[in-house]
Amino acid sequence: MERDDIIEYSLDAHHSEEQGKKIRRKIWLVTAILTAITAIEVAIGAKVHQDSEYWWIVKLLFIGLTLLKAGYIVVVFMHLGDERKVLKYCILIPYFIFVVYLIFIALTEANAVHQAWETYGG
Repeated sequence: MERDDIIEYSLDAHHSEEQGKKIRRKIWLVTAILTAITAIEVAIGAKVHQDSEYWWIVKLLFIGLTLLKAGYIVVVFMHLGDERKVLKYCILIPYFIFVVYLIFIALTEANAVHQAWETYGG
């Protein structure tokens, strides 16, 4: 018995083959960009050790690249890139401020814990 509630989406697409090629090209481009950013993160993480004097720069770079990837994913996959600039900024700026706040809290608390450890426990 054949089910009538299952839709074959590839047969239901209402675009030409040329448009389909553009869509697939865009998907591959997004995949390549995200893969390249991740490869950069992995390469930097493999080269610079945690006891290096430049580790704090690497951590900030990781945070920046992660935010870049997250923003790119939101723009592409949530179709925010197709919206007007005002709407993009109304959505992205509060999240950016919140992420910066979370980073500030994490770094402040980590510093306080480190100082307490040196004073009382270390």
